[in-house]
Amino acid sequence: MANKHKKIIIIPARLAASRLPNKPLADIAGKSMIQHVWERAMAANLAPVYVATDDRTIADVIEQAGGRAVLTRADHPSGSDRVFEAVETIDPQQQVQHILNLQGDLPDMSADIPHQLAATLDQTDCDLATLVTKASAEEASKPQVVKAVVSWQGHGFGEALYFSRASVPTGAADKYHHIGVYGWHRSALARFVTLPPSPLELSEKLEQLRALEAGMRIAVAEIDTAPGGVDTDEDLQAARQRLATQ
Repeated sequence: MANKHKKIIIIPARLAASRLPNKPLADIAGKSMIQHVWERAMAANLAPVYVATDDRTIADVIEQAGGRAVLTRADHPSGSDRVFEAVETIDPQQQVQHILNLQGDLPDMSADIPHQLAATLDQTDCDLATLVTKASAEEASKPQVVKAVVSWQGHGFGEALYFSRASVPTGAADKYHHIGVYGWHRSALARFVTLPPSPLELSEKLEQLRALEAGMRIAVAEIDTAPGGVDTDEDLQAARQRLATQ
């Protein structure tokens, strides 16, 4: 299905992080992590790319690399809020209607991911889109790996029913590792950031549950493998090893 909605890629990045301070500026193979992510997003050659940050140092890193950064408020409760402030600053005329929210802690993200996310948003009837990959038994048992329960509907797409840190669904059904990237219709993001945190969101500490509890439809597509996220020092060392060989 052809879709002519104008798109933008925004990567939120904040300096403060409870588990890994200064995470976006962590050195990986001679570059900061946020620069690696920006380069992968640029390699997709899909849409204009911006880094939305609350810190001048992060903005300087991106601008010195030839990219574009937007300074946002420091008190945003989530990356989604930061992304919305950035798009309102970048595009006050509201010409952009599809917003691809990538994550600043995926330094070896495939350049295919923005395309897969955009295609899911274009080709489904949804408020927002996201991606998953099959989870191994080991991954499913880890609370830091978010699982998505998906109703698959053919043509390679499904609809999210729930997200959890628990190993769900039970039984023999496949379990899916949620990759925390989102494609938003602008109107849906504008609505989302006005909503208070929902009960399930507060329980699971997963903001996408706020969208589900508000009746928003989240389209899902499966990809082959998850990019390696960086949440801990152990993750950072593993990323350094992976990128040192590339």
